[in-house]
Amino acid sequence: MKTNIVDELRWRGMIQDITPGAEELLNKEMVTGYVGFDPTADSLGVGNLVPIMMLMHFQRAGHKPMALIGGATGMVGDPSFKSNERNLLDLDTLQNNLNKQKKQLESFLDFNCGDNSATLVNNYDWFKEFNFLSFIRDVGKHITINYMLAKDSVKSRLDSGLSFTEFSYQLIQGYDFYHLWKNEGVKLQMGGSDQWGNITTGTELVRRMGGGEAFALTTPLIKKADGTKFGKSESGNIWLDAEKTSPYEFYQFWLNAADTDAETYIKIFSLKTRTEIEALINEHREEPHLRKLQKALAEEITIRVHSAEALEKAIAASSILFGNATEDALRTLDEKTLLSVFKGVPQFNVSKADLNSNVVDFLAVTTSIFPSKGEARKMTQGNGVSINKSKVTLDKEISESDLLNNKYILAQRGKKNYFLIIVE
Repeated sequence: MKTNIVDELRWRGMIQDITPGAEELLNKEMVTGYVGFDPTADSLGVGNLVPIMMLMHFQRAGHKPMALIGGATGMVGDPSFKSNERNLLDLDTLQNNLNKQKKQLESFLDFNCGDNSATLVNNYDWFKEFNFLSFIRDVGKHITINYMLAKDSVKSRLDSGLSFTEFSYQLIQGYDFYHLWKNEGVKLQMGGSDQWGNITTGTELVRRMGGGEAFALTTPLIKKADGTKFGKSESGNIWLDAEKTSPYEFYQFWLNAADTDAETYIKIFSLKTRTEIEALINEHREEPHLRKLQKALAEEITIRVHSAEALEKAIAASSILFGNATEDALRTLDEKTLLSVFKGVPQFNVSKADLNSNVVDFLAVTTSIFPSKGEARKMTQGNGVSINKSKVTLDKEISESDLLNNKYILAQRGKKNYFLIIVE
């Protein structure tokens, strides 16, 4: 064993609950442990990074990680602490989601490193042949209604209504654990603290159906300092898929973390050692305005999820909005990144026929960036107008040569007021 995985997770703040005997087992032998992932989206989000990091630390400590993609459970829907029943997905949608999530998981875990290589399983593979009568006879008889009703995840939904489909979810997830214990030698299931009830149903099925022993370990659910949900931004979920959340937006999400959140995040999402992390936290506390913690966090995670090249582009894009970048730097941005950087700035749509006009006419008549030509002229004379990050003079003519990605022009009024002109 390389490290004591429980000690490692504990100082990182990644243990909420752990069953008796789990730590002793993990210190004694290489353990196969799994985490389940919900395939209801075609990408994992940053919220999924917590269990992914748990699996990464698990593997680095010499244990064998397994990722379970819930092809079967995704057809039912986990009720745990949800206020409403979720929409159920068809098989084609689920399969597409599974394929994309599998590819993402392969970038975090080593699937070819010998005895503790990661493995990936889909619970649909063993549930597709299971008929209802066999399930309630062979599995359902081992768990009482009282036991199921006592789970917090069920109790919280009894007043608002809980379908039998959702009520049965813990039995299905519990059977996963039993199946993997019996057929794959899995002894540990890990997950978020909201999964404790489902996971312990699994340990109970292992005991009652197989006469064996299995263990559980959960992580705390991350809450942001301002009380909002981790993994969300103003525009919604932060995804790992670059098509759904650009590397620039992804980088900015971490860079904009509050100081107290950054201290929590660096322990969970960084692979740096305890000594390195504690030194970084101390440096940050001495000079918080430099945001060293956020920068280190954003850089490491962006490289891991995307690439070093994507990080360079994200940093370049950030400097365009917040620094003194040049027009040449602006022209290096692809269309998706350009739109990400300037998401939310006022936009104007014009036609190509509107080009080849003087900058004052273009900014005050073609668009309404300035309320009058007089005001546009005055600010241009005062060196306060830029086109594509370059200061312009009154004789500037707007033409096709000013187009970014053959479609956009970036106008700037003063230092902070940006406008994106879309030319079609």
